[in-house]
Amino acid sequence: MVAGGLCLCGLIRLLCSLLIPALFLSGILCVCLVILLWGIRLWIQQRKKQLTSAGKDGKRPLLVAFFHPYCNAGGGGERVLWCAIRTLQKKYRNVMCVVYTGDRDATGEEIVEGAFRRFNIKLTHPVKFVFLEKRYLVKASLYPHFTLLGQSLGSVFLGWEALLKCVPDIYIDSMGYAFTLPLFKYLGGCRVGCYVHYPTISTDMLSVVRNQDTRFNNAAFITNNPLLSKFKLVYYYFFAFMYGLVGSCSDVIMVNSSWTLNHILSLWRAGACTSVVYPPCDVQTFLDIPLEEEKSTSEYSIVSVSQFRPEKDHPLQIRAFAKLLKEMRLGQQPSLKLILIGGCRNQQDEERVNNLKRLCEELGVSKDVTFRINIPFEELKRHLSEATIGLHTMWNEHFGIGVVECMAAGTVILAHNSGGPKLDIVVPYEGQITGFLAENEDNYAETMAYILSLSPEKRLEIRENARRSVHRFSDQHFEETFLLSVEPLFK
Repeated sequence: MVAGGLCLCGLIRLLCSLLIPALFLSGILCVCLVILLWGIRLWIQQRKKQLTSAGKDGKRPLLVAFFHPYCNAGGGGERVLWCAIRTLQKKYRNVMCVVYTGDRDATGEEIVEGAFRRFNIKLTHPVKFVFLEKRYLVKASLYPHFTLLGQSLGSVFLGWEALLKCVPDIYIDSMGYAFTLPLFKYLGGCRVGCYVHYPTISTDMLSVVRNQDTRFNNAAFITNNPLLSKFKLVYYYFFAFMYGLVGSCSDVIMVNSSWTLNHILSLWRAGACTSVVYPPCDVQTFLDIPLEEEKSTSEYSIVSVSQFRPEKDHPLQIRAFAKLLKEMRLGQQPSLKLILIGGCRNQQDEERVNNLKRLCEELGVSKDVTFRINIPFEELKRHLSEATIGLHTMWNEHFGIGVVECMAAGTVILAHNSGGPKLDIVVPYEGQITGFLAENEDNYAETMAYILSLSPEKRLEIRENARRSVHRFSDQHFEETFLLSVEPLFK
């Protein structure tokens, strides 16, 4: 007994003798790391003075940099980018806007011309483009496993390349690469902000893995294996913790919807500097479509506008439409047509369209469903102007620009009862309904049947109210809320 006690005391003394040197060594390493980081920061600040030249008036312009590696993509995120730059150029005279981009296959002039051609956005002053060579580091295809972590770490290296090429005064991540924020804030000495279109990870994603639900981002072989599900859950929780740390570094946080706001507040816990800035939608183009009472009730068209991506859930649209047809054919009803309009980005999207066509054949609705791929804008406007119902089925869509466009064009919208459409878009306006929401195949079929059963006068009332409601998603409203949100960065 005594010998055992002596052994225990000896072990404790040994641990203490090792602990003190270990703590001392850790302290020295921490001090060295702080000195190293501070040295890098000073070197970067010196480099900033060397790279930045004075303007025509002799004063150095305020450099506002946007991190947008795919600025020439032509999507909704790019519309936010160019509207934001145009807004700053109109408000601040002594500002030079910089865009970090990996689009090395185009010149700066071609990118600006593309923004004008696609979005009708004309910039009042030149933009400086910093072309990045390592954009491949943020491609999802480079990381078949641990994609979230791989892309996030890749963005840090891409951000480092950007920082070395141009050190701004204000840095805004406009594409969702939150892991670059501490890099520019603590090493670059910048004031930092971000516009979040979609959280890299959300509490909904955590619940999907926790409940072992099979989704497009949670494969069946994982949900069927409890061990793999537990491992993925731990990985997601670790990533969510890191995502919260880097996101909370931002001085200004802008989100595109109430749905995104709720998730960012939960993960980043920075409510004091977070605000909703709805993305600018080109509503005026669709509002120019004349809104008239339906002249013919012999044929109705139901239109869906979205890229052919898995999360858009086009199969749900086809199954619900087939169910609607089956129920309506029991009586004498007008003919119905489902028109699926969308873009195909690659071979995977094209194969997805082929699978949808096969589903139409299986359900016996091939003659009633039309696919329109990569169509011109004028044809899109024509289909929307003739449509009775605008259809949307994506679960937890972060905002829903397509939903706004359908409402502005004058369709009666039927969207998924989740995300941005539920919280921000298809909501009562001045006490009147603006559209309808559904969740599953039966809901969609029943609601489409109900909309078609309404009188043309009642549908016109809903369409007019929906049109009035979309003005809050206009370019002008975006400019006002964006300037209000970024104002602290310019003080």
